[in-house]
Amino acid sequence: MRILFIGDVVGSLGRETVSAYLPRLKKFYKPQVTILNGENAASGRGITEKIYKTFLQDGVDVVTLGNHAWDNPQIFDFIESANKMIRPANFPEKTTPGKGMVYITVNQQELAVINLQARSFMTALDDPFEKAEQLVAEAQKRTRHIFLDFHGETTSEKQALSWFLDGKVSAVVGTHTHVQTNDGRILPKGTAYLTDVGMTGPYDSILGMKREAVIEKFRTALPHRFEVVAKGRAMLSYCVIDLDDATGRATAINAQVITPEHPLKD
Repeated sequence: MRILFIGDVVGSLGRETVSAYLPRLKKFYKPQVTILNGENAASGRGITEKIYKTFLQDGVDVVTLGNHAWDNPQIFDFIESANKMIRPANFPEKTTPGKGMVYITVNQQELAVINLQARSFMTALDDPFEKAEQLVAEAQKRTRHIFLDFHGETTSEKQALSWFLDGKVSAVVGTHTHVQTNDGRILPKGTAYLTDVGMTGPYDSILGMKREAVIEKFRTALPHRFEVVAKGRAMLSYCVIDLDDATGRATAINAQVITPEHPLKD
């Protein structure tokens, strides 16, 4: 089984980049499952039903979210019916709409996709390690193929969860920091790991935002309004993970970033 995972899609430029490149990526890599993090897809904060459905039309199989999931209030109108969208599973279960895990059928096999959010320098949600144990145990009753999007700030927390789950899940890939890391590897018991898959959207930006306001915030320590870059050059960050069909263990992970300097080679 081959998985294509596209990193945090930011704003309209990010969405346009997905629409433009996904057919080419699918033709080149021939993935069986395509997963995309869409928590920044609506002007940098949240997601709308129209955007969600456009991702599916573009060929995405599962949309994951993160800490900005609730920033666009429209999500409360459609999240329960969005069968291929998941939010971090460690939000309080009794009060949070939506789900944190979904199953995708691939050639008579199933892939479980889990979304969790870290706690370091972020909202104090339920323990992601405990929730991971619970969901992985549930998923293992149905499949050995399990992919986890861990949305978090710190490298150490992401590494810790990957080692905690080594051999129990097929892959742990981080999102949220918008910069792809150069540490893709297969852990000893067969779990693929990447600290952060990176961002898809404005290339000449600071994490997708207009540079001037971000620079001024650092210079002055005063609040500034951040705005997503809507036009200009774009980038697309992704990774491709191969899984053994029999064991669910990862056999390869390949992380790439498409930029104007490093275009996609067909």
